[in-house]
Amino acid sequence: MAHYPNLSRRGFLTRTAAVGGLLAVPGVLTACSKKDDGGDAEGEGGLLAKLKKQGYVRVAYANEAPYGYKEGDTLKGEAPTLHAEIFKALGVPELRPTFSEWDGLIPGIQAGKYDVISAGMAITPERCQAVIFSEPEFISPTAIMVKKGNPKKITDLASAKAAGITIGVMSGAVEKSYAEGAGIDGGKIKTLQKPQDGADAVKAGRVDGFLLTGISLRWLAKTNPDVEVTEPFLPELDGVKQYSPGGAVFQKGNEALRDAFNTELKKITSDPARFTQLLGEYGFAETEVPPADLKTADLCKG
Repeated sequence: MAHYPNLSRRGFLTRTAAVGGLLAVPGVLTACSKKDDGGDAEGEGGLLAKLKKQGYVRVAYANEAPYGYKEGDTLKGEAPTLHAEIFKALGVPELRPTFSEWDGLIPGIQAGKYDVISAGMAITPERCQAVIFSEPEFISPTAIMVKKGNPKKITDLASAKAAGITIGVMSGAVEKSYAEGAGIDGGKIKTLQKPQDGADAVKAGRVDGFLLTGISLRWLAKTNPDVEVTEPFLPELDGVKQYSPGGAVFQKGNEALRDAFNTELKKITSDPARFTQLLGEYGFAETEVPPADLKTADLCKG
């Protein structure tokens, strides 16, 4: 049985600009990174050529379901599944995983311990200063966990406010600002420490709804049969839609590999049926397909 750490560590905490990212990145190094010998990723000496020759790519994961985790000896989750498909298309048939604590992922890739971070990491301006990201692999619309049958008929934050319900949010997570931004009274917002606490509070009637990403809530609902999850929606802060996108992470200097990766990624994200076929078992649906005009370059600017 895999260990599923606290989903709140994914990085969608304390908002900056429009992307819902971290204000600071613990452990990020600023040292210069090794280059991939420049030139075309397919060319002589390029990193992709090296990976194709050796037959594997080194990936890092943080053991966070449903994004990247091990179940027994099998690497599973959104990022490893998607990345395996992409690298296979690029001529690299094997992912060789390395576990890292979340705060060690970026320092590890900066030090060259692995080639790609396969953890569904949030794309934030702060992280873009230290590493390079693929285009968005997914977005994380918000949803609300409610009791089975949705007795209060909640569909989004506006309906939650109108019904006067009590909403649960994770401690330190961005969802509290979403609830406040929707005009929900502070006395109606209760802070919880981890996802299971939210599910328990809903089942016990201590809160009427628990606010988190639809991805995380659908995964949580698998082991909590007395609840259901609303259709995801995009909350707004100061009139800006909150997409909370995640992507693959590469070492600075490996832009050619990142670009080759993006070419294959676009084939999947532009085909919602293929996207959901690949990632549906991890709770990713068409609502998590990133819009074509959502670009990492813009997300990195904040």
